[in-house]
Amino acid sequence: MPLVTWIKAGTSTTALVLAMAGTASAAPVAQQPTGQAAVVTLRYDDSRAAGWEAAIAAGVASWNASVTNVRLVEAAPGGGAEIMIVATSGWPQATLGPVRPGRQVRVELGSQAVNDGYDKTRIAAHELGHSLGLPDTKPGPCSQLMSGSSAGTACTNAAPNATERSRVQSNYASALAATVVTDSRTLVVDAP
Repeated sequence: MPLVTWIKAGTSTTALVLAMAGTASAAPVAQQPTGQAAVVTLRYDDSRAAGWEAAIAAGVASWNASVTNVRLVEAAPGGGAEIMIVATSGWPQATLGPVRPGRQVRVELGSQAVNDGYDKTRIAAHELGHSLGLPDTKPGPCSQLMSGSSAGTACTNAAPNATERSRVQSNYASALAATVVTDSRTLVVDAP
């Protein structure tokens, strides 16, 4: 086959593969310059989490400052979201991820934990950690975000440690991981 025909065929195949990859995900995946991993964008909806907005914003900021290949952004009003956040009267709980674009998990920010003295921002960041694929590490020290309530009410650390950051980075290590369809149904309840 002449080189020009081969290049045209390769270009058509590449375009087809890219078009198919684009339809596998409901949310766009931002592409980075060659040599860097793609950033997976996950949208969250906190419209049903009244009273938790500041804690959610701080928890999101903590994760966005800690990992480079997944970015949490607030969903547009009425738009779709991968992470549905609601305020409840019970204990915090969340669906264990890692959530993928176009899929959905639920985070419940329970006021019972706040009433018992736990920090709202730590709760929000911890529950978002579950959405990103991190299980509890109970019992654990305050330096482990995923130690949750076992770190005690005096703990206000809302930042993931190096191991937690590394695990999330691994969960979202490639653009291919962003399009893998998973259906996680594990619910993690964070009562002491």
